[in-house]
Amino acid sequence: MTNDRTHLKGATVVIAGASSGFGRGSALKLAAQGAHVVLAARRGAELDALAAEIQAAGGRALAVPTDVSEAAQVARLAEAAVHGFGQIDVWINNVGIGALGFFWDIPVEDHARVIDVNLKGLIFGAHAALRRFRTQGFGTLINVGSIDSEVPLAYQASYAASKAAVLSLSRTLGEELRLSGEARIKVATIMPWAVDTPWWTHAANYSGHAPRMAAMDDPERVVDAIVKACLDPQEETPVGWKAKASNLSHHLFPDLTERMSADIAHREVGKARPLAPTTGAIYEPMAGTATLDGGIRARMAREDAAKE
Repeated sequence: MTNDRTHLKGATVVIAGASSGFGRGSALKLAAQGAHVVLAARRGAELDALAAEIQAAGGRALAVPTDVSEAAQVARLAEAAVHGFGQIDVWINNVGIGALGFFWDIPVEDHARVIDVNLKGLIFGAHAALRRFRTQGFGTLINVGSIDSEVPLAYQASYAASKAAVLSLSRTLGEELRLSGEARIKVATIMPWAVDTPWWTHAANYSGHAPRMAAMDDPERVVDAIVKACLDPQEETPVGWKAKASNLSHHLFPDLTERMSADIAHREVGKARPLAPTTGAIYEPMAGTATLDGGIRARMAREDAAKE
């Protein structure tokens, strides 16, 4: 595959975080377009089920259980992709866990785990992908960031910090590739608004309330942006009008935008039902959440209706 291709048929795409959310949705859409998908996540059984679903529909999929916070496992993922399909055309670094609550209420071990996965795990994936791309002479690296990459959000301190680092890393990699004259290797960053996926259920939570956020987007919108970036990688892609407006507002009025975002997050936390502290799925995988949609909007609607 080269960066001037107009289709994904026969391309090999590695997808981290493929068992649910954006990763699952991207795997299904890419496979439907003829891509060979290499599925990575901690949940082996869920990956096997997704691979079987793709194969039953006529696609090609390889499941490789992987904890992205372990460099050796990420290296093994890259090796498995090349062994299975000959090369890697696109690597989707869809990695991200969260810890919700005031910074000081969250155990420092949970903050460290967020960095291990969201930043170190993404670095491991980027390193494995770019070394392969430089050998091939081409490839596309897609890093899934967040609007938090640009606009820090209260109750998500270490997550926002990690996603700011993702954007900075992507920008730096782009410049290094330019300096090394490797124009056929591209790096793109996807920056969604708050999206209704199982991420919220998987997050550690010390806020005292079930997770929620105003005006959540549908995950299909982000999946479409990721799939589009496989053929048309842009340096930065805020997804949807809310992400675009927040991004622009923060460039023009940073202090005001940060205060407004924090106030919105604070109000939303207060609307949710009480929830005891939990580590979610940040240390151990969670059963029953291998879906695209997280069901958060439906719960929010029930909570709001109960208060009317």
